[in-house]
Amino acid sequence: MSEIAIRADGLAKQYRIGERQRWGRTLRETVAETFHSHLRRRSARRGGQAVATPLAPDLVWALDGVSLEVKRGEILGLIGRNGAGKSTLLKILSRITEPTRGSAEIHGRVGSLLEVGTGFHPQLTGRENIYLNGAILGMSKGEIGRKFDEIVAFADIDRFLDTPVKRYSSGMTVRLAFAVAAHMEPEILLIDEVLAVGDFAFQRKCLGKMQDVAGHGRTVLFVSHSMGSVKALCNRCLLLEHGKSVADGLPADVVARYIDQHELARAERRSRRVPADHGKEFFMHHSDALGDITVFCGDPITLQFDIEAPTSLPDVGIKIHVVSRTGDPIIGMGSLIQEEPASARTSRLWRVRCDMGRLPINAGTYFVNVHLGNARRSGRTASFLHAFKITVIAYDALGWGSMVPSTPIYWTPEWDIEPLG
Repeated sequence: MSEIAIRADGLAKQYRIGERQRWGRTLRETVAETFHSHLRRRSARRGGQAVATPLAPDLVWALDGVSLEVKRGEILGLIGRNGAGKSTLLKILSRITEPTRGSAEIHGRVGSLLEVGTGFHPQLTGRENIYLNGAILGMSKGEIGRKFDEIVAFADIDRFLDTPVKRYSSGMTVRLAFAVAAHMEPEILLIDEVLAVGDFAFQRKCLGKMQDVAGHGRTVLFVSHSMGSVKALCNRCLLLEHGKSVADGLPADVVARYIDQHELARAERRSRRVPADHGKEFFMHHSDALGDITVFCGDPITLQFDIEAPTSLPDVGIKIHVVSRTGDPIIGMGSLIQEEPASARTSRLWRVRCDMGRLPINAGTYFVNVHLGNARRSGRTASFLHAFKITVIAYDALGWGSMVPSTPIYWTPEWDIEPLG
């Protein structure tokens, strides 16, 4: 058996944007559109106007010449900014999409978890979806039956096993999806950034399962924005940038390069109106264009920023996560914008003030991620990653001040959220 599980040679994927495809047009509609287009051009020439020509669609390379070899039993972490090509690479390896050029060889049975609830039917119960999703992944009915109890126990949804999946939260759905994929016992496991939906306890369980999978000689490709998880789990890391592979090596070295690049890009961003990393229709305004805060250990910390939304923000929850420089979660806190009078419901600009008090963190550099979510629906509406940078200075040369919690804690700050008319 070959020692190479995955071999990719010059993989590239091109997408066409800016042109809307219309399918299923009748012959009558096509002829009518051609006729009217001819009349418009003729009328424009008579009036001495320039004839408008349709703009050529934009082409973008989501992946551009990526080559790699992954050995059996290797855990490869894929990191990079949004749009770097990580998910596209996994979709090509999963045979969901074909590459524009290049080739890839897969040696072994593949199990993939690329999107929450992929292959789940919302009308079917959790029990029925285990069999359905297992069959889609290539498991036989007997194999699913033998592992059924383990899947249910891992997902921890036994109380809701006979409830339709459409009533599951996003966290419950991803737990069930991961449990089915992990117990498929694939030789190659491809995992995208879906574990961010689950809670901290479940994320640790998933990381343990992936370590167990790799310990049995299986191969894992893991896409994550959590640099701590990548360094703890992976024995090799690949950094993608604009569809190209720019670094390949030990996780600590590649993660350090990625963080340095991220810091440089952040320092060059001078706009006071910053678009969200997820949910581009949302913007953040804050008094400091870089959002840098410097305090001594034990000093209270206050964040203030404005959220610009495409619509009003009633019933939208705000979550703030304080993370380490490597992306490890340290402190989480959340609030809910309650239903306000009619004047507030029409406001598209909200001022948020969060008095976090004295955080139990030691001297060092930390970042604040801000997430917006609809309280009535699961999933995130928008995310502002590294919206603030907090530098904590020690009182003495030894760096003593507070203590960094060993596990993430939930913090209760004081919130002041008001609409700006």
